[in-house]
Amino acid sequence: MRDIMSVKGRITLFILVPLFIVASILGYWAYQNTRARAESRFDDELLSTASAISRDIAASGGDALSLDTRDLINDTSGGRVFYHVYAPDGVFVTGYATPPVSTSLSPSDRLQRYEATYHGSPVRVLRLREPMQIDGLQGMFNFTVWQNTDVREAFVRDQALQTFIVIATLTTSVALIVWVGVGVGLRPLLDLQHAISIRSSTDLTPIRRAVPSEVKGVVATLNSLLAQVSESMQAKNVFISNAAHQLRNPVAGMMAMAEAVKSAPDAEAALSRTTDLYESAQQVSELANKLISFERANQAGSADFHERVDLVDVVTNAVDSARRRLPDTVHLSLAVEAQHAPVNGDRLMVEEAVVNLIDNAVKHGGSDLSSVSLRVSTFHDLAQIDVADDGVGMSEQEMIKALERFGQVNPGRGTGLGLSIVQSVAQSHGGGFRFDNTGAGVTAILTFPLVIDS
Repeated sequence: MRDIMSVKGRITLFILVPLFIVASILGYWAYQNTRARAESRFDDELLSTASAISRDIAASGGDALSLDTRDLINDTSGGRVFYHVYAPDGVFVTGYATPPVSTSLSPSDRLQRYEATYHGSPVRVLRLREPMQIDGLQGMFNFTVWQNTDVREAFVRDQALQTFIVIATLTTSVALIVWVGVGVGLRPLLDLQHAISIRSSTDLTPIRRAVPSEVKGVVATLNSLLAQVSESMQAKNVFISNAAHQLRNPVAGMMAMAEAVKSAPDAEAALSRTTDLYESAQQVSELANKLISFERANQAGSADFHERVDLVDVVTNAVDSARRRLPDTVHLSLAVEAQHAPVNGDRLMVEEAVVNLIDNAVKHGGSDLSSVSLRVSTFHDLAQIDVADDGVGMSEQEMIKALERFGQVNPGRGTGLGLSIVQSVAQSHGGGFRFDNTGAGVTAILTFPLVIDS
């Protein structure tokens, strides 16, 4: 099974990954914005320089530049500015020779900006075309100014680096705060884990500890599970104690019978005592089988059953099996009011529950018992099995006692587990079991949820 990251790691990861993504986006945006602002600033300086040169050329007839313009050329924030001026007929007027050119220049545009190379270095170029008249020459004069981009790139890098440092500092601070905060926030869970880890297998008391609201449901579910486990263990302890008590007498009887057979004076007496020993062994075997059946029915759940069982077939087989064991004085009948009664369940467990109801009616119906009748019917989403007898019946208190584990209305007859098995089978299949003594004798009613095909 693959390892699962800790809760602290998952929460921190889910917070920091988006944070780093946002920080990267902001850093990229800041870099592009800084570059755009730097280009706009330096381009404005180039335009101011070109305009100043244009004014001086017009004023001096192309002879000289003013001191202010020369200072502007030498002291711009982007470094030294180079310039070139030529007349409409292409005659050089002033400045540096061979200005950087571009194949994308348009002769009609008044102002153009472009990137080029000057003496092997990258430069930013601005060309300004102004109409003027100098010494009788009239037309569009071209003023070209350019500047190395080294200073500009350094400025962008410095500004971007400052922004990156601020973003990195904030991101790192937030990451540390999140890491520490998550650790502090999860401390109650670690305390809860410690409280659970120090418990022993015998300590199943509820967890009573202050926890965050987000895990109160988990603690409540765990307490419910602990209560169920505790109840189940207590029920098993009671069951084992009762089973040991119930087995003690038959086993003691078997030992006594075995001793009697062993000490028999002759073969005839030994044979007679062997019959009693066999009956005691049968009683122990029946009790052991009932214990196994009860435990199996008690441990099963409706989610464990995937087999579709027809109750009509199950009850029919149970009746046929019971008829071979019943005394001739008892009439066993079956009425089927449904062609099919499909349920999800364990066929053997359901059949054993029906057989137990028949045997219980015969054993506890009294000496005047003459008939036991079964009926299979369906009502809406339930299948129902009725087992009715015309015996002596039971009071309300006797019905309650009969459903208890090892509870016997008539002590000495049966194991006291038959009806407990029936009730466990019904519960494990999502059904129900009850008595009805409104008429003669007793009617045991066993129900199961029907499987309804869509």
